[in-house]
Amino acid sequence: MNNNDHTSSALKLLRPQWAAPSNVQAFMTTRIGGVSLGEQSYQGLNVGAHCGDDLTAVQANRTLLSSVAQLPSEPVWLKQTHSTTVVDAQEYSQRPTEQKTDADGSYTDRPEIVCAAMTADCLPVLISNSAGTEVAAVHAGWRGLADGVLEAGIAKFTSPVEELHIWLGAAIGPNCFEVGAEVVEFFADHDAKASLCFIQSSQHTDKWLGNLYQLAKQRLAMLDVRSVQITGGEHCTFTDVENFYSYRRDKITGRMVSLIWFN
Repeated sequence: MNNNDHTSSALKLLRPQWAAPSNVQAFMTTRIGGVSLGEQSYQGLNVGAHCGDDLTAVQANRTLLSSVAQLPSEPVWLKQTHSTTVVDAQEYSQRPTEQKTDADGSYTDRPEIVCAAMTADCLPVLISNSAGTEVAAVHAGWRGLADGVLEAGIAKFTSPVEELHIWLGAAIGPNCFEVGAEVVEFFADHDAKASLCFIQSSQHTDKWLGNLYQLAKQRLAMLDVRSVQITGGEHCTFTDVENFYSYRRDKITGRMVSLIWFN
């Protein structure tokens, strides 16, 4: 972890170091803090209610997070399915938590509506416009990323692309994301340059190591997002056992959440 991280009341939160206006609030949780148990599974601040943890502990973690981070409303929790569906968060903000919608991103142009993306290796992406009047949170697993979930998220904005700020939260790093040739081909079918984001694994000749951060930046560049508009992308959830949950590492594990809203 680095000096971009913030510890508050025993919770460690990652905050974007970006040029979004001060009325935009954004961060990603780590596993530090919370009441969930199990050293290599849920221990800490697990906010995922779908991964086998004690639901009482999950709700206690969500309540603690809401209090410490002073959330203005309950986050719009999604049932993430590795799709390209991005919904308008305000349409779901009043629904009970158990009535989640199938989607992998949410957007809002209303104040104090909290967009959320849960991850444990997949790439969370937070987006804000320069005026602080539009925000979105996107869950980008490899399939959603290849299919165009980032494009779907940015399409929700009425602001021009050059006025967007984008933060790449913590995901599995390029030395650990091992995939088969079919994943490389899947990305290359969308963009031939995507193959540059993969190197052959030194341990398995039929496997490749993929760079999710680089793949995301490539897709954003195709939308005319400049590199100066993009921050983050320096963590690895797989290797940093102390701070992050990782599905690939542990299989049974908790979830972090990336949140964004504006006042």
